[in-house]
Amino acid sequence: MRCPFCAHEESQVKDSRPSEDNTSIRRRRQCEGCGARFTTFERIQLREVMVLKAGEPGGEPRREPFDRAKIEQSVALACRKRPVSPERIERLVSGIQRQLETLGDAEVESRQIGEMVMEGLRQLDSVAYIRFASVYRDFTEARDFEEFASSVREVGHK
Repeated sequence: MRCPFCAHEESQVKDSRPSEDNTSIRRRRQCEGCGARFTTFERIQLREVMVLKAGEPGGEPRREPFDRAKIEQSVALACRKRPVSPERIERLVSGIQRQLETLGDAEVESRQIGEMVMEGLRQLDSVAYIRFASVYRDFTEARDFEEFASSVREVGHK
């Protein structure tokens, strides 16, 4: 494993343990070059999933490999300063990744991933849900927030 500090190719595993939800292995490593310590995570990947992103209007969609880190970053940003533990975020992201890998499709539309994230956040935290939706659905005016927030309240009271 390449050191993130000095780019030395060799590191030594000092400690390994399963993650909270047992979907990955957390490894503490020490660089044999500079001695710095860093953490890596090892996860099972059932299949390679390609994401279809909307291209230019009338053009072909773009394809890129699924990147778990993009979902982690988006969910963490939506949950920033909210009472949502990192473990719950990890479980949400792992659940979405497992769903994608078990769909049976080698390609999935980015829209479908966005909807999975929306559904997960809706169940996790209503404020994080609205934050993510504001970017995902491209809210442009305060009225967009008002309408969406009122629909969230209605769902919560049913």
